[in-house]
Amino acid sequence: MNAKPNEAAAVAPVVVVGAGLGGLATALLLADRVPVIVLAKRQLDESATAWAQGGIVGVLGSDDSIASHVHDTQDAGAGLVDERAARFIAENSASAVQWLVDAGVPFSGDPSGPLGLHLTREGGHAVRRIAHAADATGRAIQDALLARARAHPNITLRERWMAVDVVTSRHLKRAPQADAGPRCWGVYALDIDNGRVETLPAAAVVLATGGVGKVYRYTSNPDTATGDGIAMAWRAGCRVGNMEFIQFHPTCLYHPKDRTFLITEALRGEGAHLTLPITRQGDHGGTRFMPAHDERAELAPRDIVARAIDFEMKKHGLDHVWLDATHLGETFLKEHFPTIHARCLQLGIDIARQPIPVVPAAHYTCGGVVTDLEGRTDLPGLYAVGEATYTGLHGANRLASNSLLECVVLGRSCAERILREPPLVLPPLPPWDESQVEDADEQVVISHNWDELRLLMWNYVGIVRTTRRLERALHRIKLLRGEIDDYYANFRVNRDLLELRNLVVCAELIVRSALRRHESVGLHYSRDFPHALPVSFPTVLTRPARSEPR
Repeated sequence: MNAKPNEAAAVAPVVVVGAGLGGLATALLLADRVPVIVLAKRQLDESATAWAQGGIVGVLGSDDSIASHVHDTQDAGAGLVDERAARFIAENSASAVQWLVDAGVPFSGDPSGPLGLHLTREGGHAVRRIAHAADATGRAIQDALLARARAHPNITLRERWMAVDVVTSRHLKRAPQADAGPRCWGVYALDIDNGRVETLPAAAVVLATGGVGKVYRYTSNPDTATGDGIAMAWRAGCRVGNMEFIQFHPTCLYHPKDRTFLITEALRGEGAHLTLPITRQGDHGGTRFMPAHDERAELAPRDIVARAIDFEMKKHGLDHVWLDATHLGETFLKEHFPTIHARCLQLGIDIARQPIPVVPAAHYTCGGVVTDLEGRTDLPGLYAVGEATYTGLHGANRLASNSLLECVVLGRSCAERILREPPLVLPPLPPWDESQVEDADEQVVISHNWDELRLLMWNYVGIVRTTRRLERALHRIKLLRGEIDDYYANFRVNRDLLELRNLVVCAELIVRSALRRHESVGLHYSRDFPHALPVSFPTVLTRPARSEPR
């Protein structure tokens, strides 16, 4: 793609699927050299990035080091972190934060802090190393990068466009070259507003679609988190890794009017305590329980805290526990956690005077499409960045605030790799074939299957698992997948159907991965195998060759 300036118009575009931090960072780092098309299946500012409260890791302070960050990442990842990946991310963390500062992200400041930034601490971190914008870091980053992308003449933003599938060599009537192997040539994409599927040729496709939190009934994720990139890459023949490791954030707000509002880990980092609420018998109210589960108490990694909350809720028959920050004071809470303070106040909870009711909820997908540290998947021309990937960074559990960092660091290395590739002549790509389908007869089938799948995953493939539950879940998921595939093959596609199709694929990958792991490690806890093995290995699934409908 190293085209001369006067050849720029002839350069094939790069299609980036997803408009969160991973997608926008990759697009901005590509756009000075090649045209970029960014697809967002909902509003452009509606991504998991915008919901991130805590912050982004930066090894910046004099009391910090690359080795310390790598150690904390490995410790949180419970022995399954690829040290090379952790070191690469840590070594590039300072430049990643600097890039965001230069992009105009309004981080919270401290004149005496490194880069003039205020650094906070979160669970699993040995020191304060989290750059943040109060408690709405993701929104600040999303707004700043989206403004830059809107202003860039070489970036085309397509709102309410959803990728359907990757166009691969098997779709072509004739390969461009006799010796050409499989590769990605573009994507089929649905224009949601008019219902048409278009073929988008591309010199490269970057999947930055985020995780799969919506496969669970209770999640902190936005509606965009339906595993689209993971499912598309799997259908295209790519491997996936560590899909059994779904991070349940320990503290999501428990309230009938808002079941997806995240209570950032930084609140515990600043000293908030987890306590038991008053039971029906009138006892236990205000009692801290984390010190009995881990010496790090509220600052233990997320998997430990989530399991502790789950244990206490089941033991005492509770619907939730409390997160008590009242001792931090109203002034401090309003200054450092204005979003949480305001949202809870809207719901009748004054966090300066009363504890916050919280429960664990599906939060982060630690596995995904297998890539290297340049975003390359098993299929040439297809790349992936961010939560949709398995790079080895997160291991069996993600260290807080490593996710935004991974998006920037690997977005940059992915862009650099794409720009080093030689120019590509695209063959004619076949149009989307709707000749054998008709309009859907009953949309209610989709909503029923969606509800059944999410409840099934919550009850059988949640924080604590058993082999019998997993086997029962897999049996029902296969039946659901058959129904959904049949529906997909016979009716015109829409966003709800495509998301359900992707979710059921990801659900099956999660369960199959969980059944392969005969130990309890990190985010995967099995009552049948309560101990970790002496040496743990990643779970990597390879898709058998088979034909797909359409």
